[in-house]
Amino acid sequence: MSRNSLLWTFLIAAVAVGAGCRYDMQDQPRLKPFKQSDFYADKRGSRDLPAGTVARGHLKADKALYTGKVDNPDAAAVAQTATDSSGRAVMTTFPNAVTEFPIPVDRAVVDRGEQRYKVFCSVCHGPLGDGNGMIPRRGFIKPPTFHDDRLRNAPVGHYFDVITNGLGNMSGYASQIPVTDRWAIVAYIRALQLTQNESAAAPAAGADGAKPNGGTK
Repeated sequence: MSRNSLLWTFLIAAVAVGAGCRYDMQDQPRLKPFKQSDFYADKRGSRDLPAGTVARGHLKADKALYTGKVDNPDAAAVAQTATDSSGRAVMTTFPNAVTEFPIPVDRAVVDRGEQRYKVFCSVCHGPLGDGNGMIPRRGFIKPPTFHDDRLRNAPVGHYFDVITNGLGNMSGYASQIPVTDRWAIVAYIRALQLTQNESAAAPAAGADGAKPNGGTK
């Protein structure tokens, strides 16, 4: 092959390779999130899910597990409130909250709850659940103690709902704490209530179906 033919062969190969390499992925035809699209009449590139569809793993059919509420709630039921010694309005009834744990509770669950409680809850509620956490000790509003009769008798669903959605000055932790970890924290709170109120008649066992050893009936 002559020198000129070899040179032209090399140039053609270089152009072909270069043209192929320059077809970047961002140039392919596709819809970009939140960008306008002329394909649809409403000009929206991002589309809603088809009606009736649920993403895999997000069905959440077990309402007790995911919300702490009963399957058929009483829409007319309204939580009753009272004023505590600090002048704060607190809930005295907890309508539609489940009274039993929707997961098996054993030592491993309580231990996991203790670990998560120390990470997310103890800074305000204190290591013993009495509301004497480091943040209230520095001037923030003190949360109610878990060891008064009102909260010792509160159903487990109430605690799960508060952890999930927040209440009063407390923000919800649904985006930070997985569902099973929230229930583990509730189990640990029950354990705190038992260990810090040994002389009480263990109202938690009657209120949520939990046995003193952490199991469920």
